[in-house]
Amino acid sequence: DTEGLLRIKEENQKHYRRAQRHQEKKEKIQRHNRKLGDLVEKKTYDLKTQYEHLANLRRTHILELTSVIFPIEEVKTSMRDPADVSSESDNAMTSSTVSKLAEARRTTYLSGRWVCDDHNGDTSISITGPWITLPNNGDYSAYYNWVEEKKTTQGPDMEHNNPAYTISAALCYATQLVNTLSLILDVNLPKKLCNRQVEFCGENLSRHRFTRAVKKLNANILHLCFSQHVNLDLLHPLHTLRNLMYLVSPDTENLGR
Repeated sequence: DTEGLLRIKEENQKHYRRAQRHQEKKEKIQRHNRKLGDLVEKKTYDLKTQYEHLANLRRTHILELTSVIFPIEEVKTSMRDPADVSSESDNAMTSSTVSKLAEARRTTYLSGRWVCDDHNGDTSISITGPWITLPNNGDYSAYYNWVEEKKTTQGPDMEHNNPAYTISAALCYATQLVNTLSLILDVNLPKKLCNRQVEFCGENLSRHRFTRAVKKLNANILHLCFSQHVNLDLLHPLHTLRNLMYLVSPDTENLGR
């Protein structure tokens, strides 16, 4: 029994010495992990700082781009509310009639259905200058109506102020701006619209091709707005330049993220 007790004591001492070595190794690993944790925290802070610096650079480039080359702003129109005009001409008109006229003014017939548009008739959005604008309600029917009329009309077109030219130019500039913004923001666009073969400034497009290209452009703009956390309450799927204006506005806090 005494010999057995001695053997057990020796084994216990071996286990104790091994436990001490394991404890030292554990403490060494813990010190190494703390160093790695501090290094990761420092690297994370440096990365966050670099992201903020990159976002500020992107924001600066975008604001410079949209102030010098592609300025986007609202253009006021002189159109008066028909409800006001009617109420002035008829003092006996009821308030319900006035409200119905105002509601009708905010409604647009677009692609076979009625669409509510609060900005209809009040303002339009221009790009690169006040002479190149797009309708607020997204109704670009003037373009393909002009194309269809052009097919049946012989001779050169002498109408330089044709709204179809304005719509085509504005959509062309918007496409170029969107593609440039995707490069600056490093955001892949869901729809492909190439600058080298600009959809809207080439040959006259049919109604189907034109509406398809407009939908692709609007989808790309909304994708950029979502990537920069633009307030969703401000966006409308048909408002091409207005959505772009909200995207590149200096008030957009996350622009450049």
